Amino acid sequence: MDVITNLEAMLDRGDDSAMLRFALGNEYLNFGKAESAVKHLSVAVDLDADYSAAWKQLGKAQLEAGLDDAAAESFERGIEVAERRGDQQAAKEMRVFLRRLNTKT
Repeated sequence: MDVITNLEAMLDRGDDSAMLRFALGNEYLNFGKAESAVKHLSVAVDLDADYSAAWKQLGKAQLEAGLDDAAAESFERGIEVAERRGDQQAAKEMRVFLRRLNTKT
């Protein structure tokens, strides 16, 4: 949790950015705090709508938080962004997550 404390301190100092929110979201997700991860990853994609890795992590966090419909939307948006930016690996991973989600429901 020291990393989270340090990242939160940066945020408190006004050092807000998509990368900082992405890092915070990842750390919260690693600690099983999906709701906090969703909060920060949502801000990350608001700050940079072309951040395909943030879309992928947001979808994963939403899945863990039980927000399946929102996760599907995030993966779909993330696939569009990744394909437009040429990030084929991220697009492929999100397609896998989306396919698993669609077979789950």
